[in-house]
Parts: sequence; C-alpha cells; structure tokens
Amino acid sequence: MDLKVTRLDVADGIATITLNRPDRLNAWTGRMHTEYRWCLQQADADPAVRAIVITGAGRGFCAGADARALEGHIEKGGYDPGTPAELPNPGYGIRPEFDADFAFHFGLSKPTIAAINGPAAGVGLVLACFCDIRFAAAGAKLTTAHGRLALPAEYGLSWLLPRLIGLAPAMELLLSSRIFLAEEAERLGLVHRVLPPEALMPAVYEYAAGLIRAIAPSSLRETRRQVYTDLHRDVRASVEHARDLLDRMARGPEYREGVAALLEKREPRFWPQADAGGASAEELTAHTAPPAS
Repeated sequence: MDLKVTRLDVADGIATITLNRPDRLNAWTGRMHTEYRWCLQQADADPAVRAIVITGAGRGFCAGADARALEGHIEKGGYDPGTPAELPNPGYGIRPEFDADFAFHFGLSKPTIAAINGPAAGVGLVLACFCDIRFAAAGAKLTTAHGRLALPAEYGLSWLLPRLIGLAPAMELLLSSRIFLAEEAERLGLVHRVLPPEALMPAVYEYAAGLIRAIAPSSLRETRRQVYTDLHRDVRASVEHARDLLDRMARGPEYREGVAALLEKREPRFWPQADAGGASAEELTAHTAPPAS
C-alpha cells in the first residue's frame, strides 16, 4: 500500500506505526483508518516484529475526526466512514467478538503500546484505549469529545472505558466530554506512565524492549487473548481455558528455554538473534524513535 498519512518503521523487533498528518494534529480520516489497519496487519504478520508502538507525528497523537470529514457527514445526510468496501482485517478470525472496528486489536498476536505524545480526542482516544498499554507525554490533553458534536460514544468506548478505569469515572468522562490531562489519566489508571515529552519515546522503546527480551512470544500472545476473551465469559470458563493452555504450552520449546534460563540464572533467549536484526539486549533498549516527519 502507498502510505500517505501513516508510516510503518521496524527496527530491533519493534514496529512503530506513526499517524502522519502533523499539520492537522493527525486528525483521523477514512484514508488514515485504511492505512492504519494495513500497517497493523503487516506488523502482526511480520515474524521479526515482537511488539507494536503506535504514536503520532509532530505535536499530536490524534485530534479526533478531521473537521472537513465531520462537515462532509452533513452534506451526505449521514455518517460516511470514507473507507473502501474492502479493508485490511488485522486480528480478525480469533473470536467473533473481536471482528469489528478497533476491537480487532484484541485479536492481534503481539502487544500494542500507545505513545500519546500530544492531544488524543474522540477516535484518537479510542485508538489509545484499545492498545494494551499507554504511555503519555506530560500535559497531553485527552477528551472523549463526542458530546460536543451531538454524537454517541464512539467505536465501543462506552464498553471499554468503564472496564479500564471503572464505571463512575468513565461515566463522568463520557458524559462531560471534558478535557483532562495525562496526569489525571495516570491517576485514574488509564495511562501507565507520564513522562516529559522528550523522554516519552525512549521510555516506550525501553519498555517494549524489556517485554520482547524477557517474555516468551507465546506467553504475550496467549495472555493478552486470555484477558480480552475473559471479558466475555465467566470465571469457570477462564480457569478451564487457562488449564488447557498450561498443558499445551508446557510442552513447547519456549517453556523449556524459560526453565533452562531460570535454572542457569540468565535471561531467556526466546528467538534467534537474526529475528531482531542481530540486536543485543543492550541494543534493544537503546532503540530510538524513527525520523520525524
């Protein structure tokens, strides 16, 4: 695909998807939606990729739907997503509940980390919330935004946000559509960590490198799918599924390597050096951000 409003970079086992309309604070369009899904599909299918980082170019993460697109809905007499009939479908086919816009994140095989480098509004906040982990730059502004446009909560945020931070605070943010800062998001548990803007990307890459260096890919894949699947089922089903996974995964090579590393008091080696471009552990943690647009 010819990428015009996103960028995909892969280095040291980490794929970085950058929303790339910095002059518009990376406002969301049908083109961006299509490209983002394609980038995510490529990163999830790439055996050299162990973790996926999502961020924005310039000063913003994603300022929500593009104002011109919002105006276009009025002219067209209803909502038009601006996407082609056939879209890339990353994460599809794992569970029927995941086969929908943004819910497809739950079906991915690799962890996703949002690096919220600036404003995240509306669909931009939705995108961040559907990631597994969120880091944010100090002072970044967040908002659900939809209420001020006489719209409903977007893309399942009314289902997801209460599960992330609890019913009462989620209801307040959803009803008020007020702006809140990254620091409040951290207190609410929505953001894992808030950092100075210049420290955001190095910290995100260091965290991602730690995951892919120390945690088995099979464990990352199955654990995140357990968590998202368990949102739809009772505890007995969760326990039984965990038991079945335990039996299957304990017979695999990654389990043997994990036990060997524990007994030998060393870090596990879950993939060949070539999979991460020959990078050492030190090189992984030294990963820097891709070139700015």
